[in-house]
Amino acid sequence: MSDPSPENSKDLFRGKRVGVALADPAARGKSGIEILRATISGELPGPPIARALNFWIAEVGPGTAVFEGEPGNESLNPMGGVHGGWALTIIDSATGCAGMSTLDAGVGWATLETKANMVRAIKPNSGRYRCEAKVLAAGRSIITTDAQVVGPDGKLYAHGTSTLMVLRS
Repeated sequence: MSDPSPENSKDLFRGKRVGVALADPAARGKSGIEILRATISGELPGPPIARALNFWIAEVGPGTAVFEGEPGNESLNPMGGVHGGWALTIIDSATGCAGMSTLDAGVGWATLETKANMVRAIKPNSGRYRCEAKVLAAGRSIITTDAQVVGPDGKLYAHGTSTLMVLRS
């Protein structure tokens, strides 16, 4: 585990540790929703991609997950707008965590497919965006989910779906 002291701030994001939650001994025996709640509280580290793209998990419930983010200059495309990959990645993250929230301890998942539709351009440094995801169907081996990205103005910016594969040992 990384040293979370202020001297090692490169391993912090929004005041919390960054790392791989499942590599932390505190994750052992926890269900998916328990791992996600422990990540939100800071008991478990948040993923490094959150720091790279400036988004984070804000809420989780059974079959739901909410991510928030503030895309900035780190996410610019050559035209000066926020790259569509930012919206696709926050959708993939939120839908994956919504699916994860339904899983028992020791059960994993992987994204099979994520599709997104961009509705309008996201401008850098334009405020906080919210991505709300929910499980549509949870089977023994496949979970389907959807999500919407809403901007600080309350307008829809992107929406998408994900298909997740349940990984049982």
